[in-house]
Amino acid sequence: MIIALGAWTALVPSLALIANWKNPVHRAVMGMAWGLITLWIVGGGLVMWHWRGTWDRLAAGVRLPWMLKFVLGCTAFALAEEAVTTLMTNCAPLFGVRLGEAYITSSANYFDVVLYHSVVVFVPLFVGWAVILRFWNFSPFAVFLLFGMTGTLCESLSFGPQNLGNYGMWAFVYGLMVWLPGRWVPPDRGAKPPRWWAYPLAVILPFGFLPLNFLLAPWLWLTAKHPGIHFPPIGGG
Repeated sequence: MIIALGAWTALVPSLALIANWKNPVHRAVMGMAWGLITLWIVGGGLVMWHWRGTWDRLAAGVRLPWMLKFVLGCTAFALAEEAVTTLMTNCAPLFGVRLGEAYITSSANYFDVVLYHSVVVFVPLFVGWAVILRFWNFSPFAVFLLFGMTGTLCESLSFGPQNLGNYGMWAFVYGLMVWLPGRWVPPDRGAKPPRWWAYPLAVILPFGFLPLNFLLAPWLWLTAKHPGIHFPPIGGG
C-alpha cells in the first residue's frame, strides 16, 4: 500500500510538471509541490518511521490524557508540515518567479497561514479523530489512510475537485500528521473494533467538529474579515 501510494504521489506531480514545463508559473508551483514531497513526505516521513520508537517513548513520558496528547501531537506535526509549505511559497524566486506569482499557501507569513487558513481548521478535525478513537479501535495505519481521505476532501472543497486525483500525495501530507499520534493511543481504552461502515463514516465525521472553532479560534470571527488568499490568482496560463 505504501509503495502504491508513493508511486501515485510521484506520478501525478511528475506528469503535471512535464505538461507545464514551458509555463514558468505553473512549473514553479510544481517545483514547490516537489519540495513539499521531498522535505515533508520523504524527509519527515523517514524521520517519523525510523525513530518511531523514540517518538513513542517521548510521548509516553508526557503526563496528559491520551486524547489531549493525540490532539496536541497532531497539531505539532501539522505546524511542522505548514512550515514546509510556507517555506516553499517563500522560495518562489528560487523557482524563477516573483513572490506571490506562484504559491502553495494562502500567505507568505507562517503565522497568518496557521492561524487563519490551515492548522486552525485542522485542530477540530483532530479533536474529531480523538473522539472516534475513543469508541473505535482503528490501527495507526488506518488513521493515516482515512485522515488522508479527509484531507483530500478538504483540498477538493477548497481548491477544486482535481485534487481527488492526487490522493496519493494528500494521503502522505495529511496522514503523517496523525500516524505517530495514532500510535500513542492506549490499546486498553475500551474501544471496539470498527465495523465496515465505520471506515467511510470516519472520513466525514471530523467535519462535524469544525464548529468548535467558535471556541478554539475566536479571532476568526471577532476580528475583521480575513482574505481567503493574500495573492492574486495564479496566472501564466
